[in-house]
Amino acid sequence: MLSQRLQLAQDYILHNARQLERRLFAYHFTGRALEPALSALRAYQNPDGGFGDALEPDKRDPHSQPVDTEMALQILDQLGVFPVEMVRPAADFLLSITTPEGGVPFVLPSANDYPGAPWWRTEPNPPASLNPTATLAGLLLKHRVEHPWLERAVPFCWKAIAETETAQFHDIMPMLTFLQHAPERERAETQIERIRARLRMADVIAYDPAAAGYTKFPPDWAPVPTHPLRSLFSDEVMQAHLDALAQRQQPDGGWPITWEPISAVVAAEWRGWATLQALLTLRAYGHE
Repeated sequence: MLSQRLQLAQDYILHNARQLERRLFAYHFTGRALEPALSALRAYQNPDGGFGDALEPDKRDPHSQPVDTEMALQILDQLGVFPVEMVRPAADFLLSITTPEGGVPFVLPSANDYPGAPWWRTEPNPPASLNPTATLAGLLLKHRVEHPWLERAVPFCWKAIAETETAQFHDIMPMLTFLQHAPERERAETQIERIRARLRMADVIAYDPAAAGYTKFPPDWAPVPTHPLRSLFSDEVMQAHLDALAQRQQPDGGWPITWEPISAVVAAEWRGWATLQALLTLRAYGHE
């Protein structure tokens, strides 16, 4: 039997979400088999090994993109499997788009030819970016994937992390994924503490549970209890924000998004994803 929250979320997902999120929900919360979820994810993998076709919904580019490939590896990580027949071609794709700096760009120019949000527009030869290079490298390291791409990506990540003072969410989270799984632990812990210290001083964490707009709350920064940023928040603060996260479930059963999507279809796709992620975070913290 599903709890009332899960039943409402399931109703929203079945009515509105992509087949991918429907199958992921079924695997994570109703005991359905793993293979249908993997099959739905495979549909987004292109012949070059990368993932595209608007797996990340805000750009409708069918071609492989670094962020879509990142999202695919995150999904596999959440599923607890890293099938070589999916991951090895994805790493081959990353190697094929690596820039002279050693990482991959945030977005490739093919996105310019398709509908998309403004932040998915780029120049003809975009530079390497920690977002998403660091997440990609970190997950490959976590799952002990050996691939030539890491020989360039890992040094790029170390150098870029040491040189940046950013406190932006979409840079910090990839950096921490890499640092959690990088083999040089003392070096990694030094950088993690630099990031913690930076965030203690920066005004980027939304501590008011009622804050509006495109804000990131403590459960966004530490989506699981073992995350390196969990120590920034007291148990009382985290509990208050988990309560607020649960309360943001809408009457239709889904969770809202906090930015303007490019279409109603994209809004429904993102809300399906946001609903799944909210449920996974609440479950990780035992918030039933």
